[in-house]
Amino acid sequence: MAAKSSAWAVLLVSLLYPTDGFSVNLNLVQNQSRHPRTSSCDIDDIGNHGITLRHSHARNGISSLLLLRNKSTSLFDDDDDSKELATTSPPPIKSIIQDIQLNPTKAIYFSSFMTVCGATLGPFLDSYHSLFGVLTYNTPLIYPIIGRSADDAAALLTCVTTYWVPPLFGLAGFLIGWLYILLDAILEVKVDDASRLRSPLYPSIPKVLIGVSYFTFQYWLSGVLFANDFDRTFILVLMSVLAAVGYYGLDRTQSGLVVSAATAIGGPLIEIGLISFLPVSWAYHYNDVGETGYFPLWIIPVYFLGGPANGNLARAFWNALGKDANVESERRVSTLPTRSTCLECQGTRAVPCPNCDDGTYFTYGQRVICKTCRGKGRVICRKCFSEYGDDPNDIEKIRRIMDQIPD
Repeated sequence: MAAKSSAWAVLLVSLLYPTDGFSVNLNLVQNQSRHPRTSSCDIDDIGNHGITLRHSHARNGISSLLLLRNKSTSLFDDDDDSKELATTSPPPIKSIIQDIQLNPTKAIYFSSFMTVCGATLGPFLDSYHSLFGVLTYNTPLIYPIIGRSADDAAALLTCVTTYWVPPLFGLAGFLIGWLYILLDAILEVKVDDASRLRSPLYPSIPKVLIGVSYFTFQYWLSGVLFANDFDRTFILVLMSVLAAVGYYGLDRTQSGLVVSAATAIGGPLIEIGLISFLPVSWAYHYNDVGETGYFPLWIIPVYFLGGPANGNLARAFWNALGKDANVESERRVSTLPTRSTCLECQGTRAVPCPNCDDGTYFTYGQRVICKTCRGKGRVICRKCFSEYGDDPNDIEKIRRIMDQIPD
């Protein structure tokens, strides 16, 4: 009777305070097994698959109670568990980092595209201000695109820039692009496939091209107005209106507003530094130092509109390079069955790791982290694995599923 009482006590504790799968607190079982009254209980195996009792009636009782426990808890816990699985996701920054780690090629391509676009398009935009006399480079580089020379009447398209302008605009494209991607993950609400056509996070190719063209028009118009001696206050008001209309029509997101404001503030500050500290041979200056003593204020809304134009380009590149790994994981976890009849893992899809003790093990007198479970102390349950339709050879996907399962 004492042995049966101890066995049922261990079972009751495990039912009231369940751990991963149906593993019982090792210390509790060891303490019970050391007690003289429990020596006849014949507990012969404590491991990843719970406990095994030699007594046939105890084993049958455990199986019955496990089935009863599984069914009864599903009546109360299905909603909570399904919500927990569906809503458990890594923090936004961590999800982006995970996506980069799992798909570094995507990050490399994205960074390269944004840098090349900035280094290519930026000098042409900047040349509008050079051609219309807004600013002057001490050592200009002149590239006639159509025509024999810059003075030729047929030179309809000419690029006037200097050595350091392409890499500077390339760096700007890189930074603005990554700021958009990171802040979209933090500030914006994810949308499902059906809502993507209406979401600013998934701009269409025509919208991207319109944004770049609109930004180019604003840059050109500011130079034309300056060359025709329009008052700088009028240019400031008009550029501000164009910037506001552009943001409203092309972006309208919190992340876009933050990045555009940062560009409108950071760009002019960088120009102050360049004007003040560049060597004479590399230097440049604005022909109208304006209200600031360095440049006219209307340059600020021109910088602002660079946010939506570059931002939509960045979003289009990022989306075209493939879906985020964390988004796929969230979708996969949200569609998992809320409760499995698996007696091995009790519907958690995780069982204790067979190669370690709670994520670590001793070897050569030292405790090391288990590589099998990556220190989690749990691995995915193989008994019910096929029920979820997962590919057993997709190790990265299995790891993402394990990361989404609550501890």
